[in-house]
Amino acid sequence: MDSQTQNTSLQRLQNVEKRIVRVLELAGGVMDELSNPSGPRKEFVNNHCGEFMQLIKDIQVSLREEIKSACDYRPFEKCDYSSRIANEICCKKLEYVISRLDGMKQTIDEYHSEV
Repeated sequence: MDSQTQNTSLQRLQNVEKRIVRVLELAGGVMDELSNPSGPRKEFVNNHCGEFMQLIKDIQVSLREEIKSACDYRPFEKCDYSSRIANEICCKKLEYVISRLDGMKQTIDEYHSEV
């Protein structure tokens, strides 16, 4: 993996980070709206939930691609053991984030099916 590829990967991960921040902003906005004493505005909540779900899907796709790219790439093949293990741990951490995002999506889908 050359430095150009690494920079591109870092840029993609930074974009994912920005999307995660936006997801949290949307969730906070919906929570504020739901706590509104005059009642939530349905269109506001629906728009934010729709954008939330789209961003979650985009984040999942991006992280899956990055995990696949990171796991396929073996930069430490002829180097020391600790470097390879550190790389594998990073892959596992990213897989864990995706599983948590999948759980969030499932919870949201269950909520929408109940409503």
